Amino acid sequence: MSSPIKIDIWSDIACPWCYIGKRHLEAGIAALGEDAPEVEIEYHSFELSPDTPLDFEGSTTEYLSKAKGLPLDRVEQMLEHVTGVAAQAGLEYHFETVAHTKTLKGHELLHLAKAHGAQLEMKERLLKAYFTEGGRVNRIDELVGWADELGIDADEAREALESGRYADDVQADIAQARAYGIQGVPFFVFEGKYGVSGAQPAEVFANVLTQVAGEQDGAAA
Repeated sequence: MSSPIKIDIWSDIACPWCYIGKRHLEAGIAALGEDAPEVEIEYHSFELSPDTPLDFEGSTTEYLSKAKGLPLDRVEQMLEHVTGVAAQAGLEYHFETVAHTKTLKGHELLHLAKAHGAQLEMKERLLKAYFTEGGRVNRIDELVGWADELGIDADEAREALESGRYADDVQADIAQARAYGIQGVPFFVFEGKYGVSGAQPAEVFANVLTQVAGEQDGAAA
């Protein structure tokens, strides 16, 4: 029996392609059916836009227009495109209500959730909150509410976030990404040796998993 295939994923909560990439990976695993290898997924923190203010007063369109130096209509076209791609992956994006903000506190909550064995569920919850519900992933009250939803003690979550208990872990993830040369996310690392950049189609993930599983079986033979 082969050990699970480890998949390390560098990702940001405020990254639309990260949510799409998550769905594509899940679809790639599902497409293998009974032949799908067992996997162990761990998410790592990445801050896509470190200069993002805590509370940007304005729309995502306005923020991206300023940040990228693009006209508003061009940004709107880009967001329409990614919304369409997300819809094909079964996701509902509402950029008109997205609260653009720094994501570091959200990443701290992901580390707390990992300690409770609920990181994957928390990642899904934060992405949905950000892209679909207009949630503010920098505000402790909202983060504590999502922790409570997943059965993590609210008082513990509040203490961890207010004290910055996991702030160093977040920065360690970001430093590791830098050491790997990761400049954009999502970035998937399979068994510490195969890197896949971006929200690739499901079949790409299925092919990588099949290859890695075959190598494991060959080594075990």
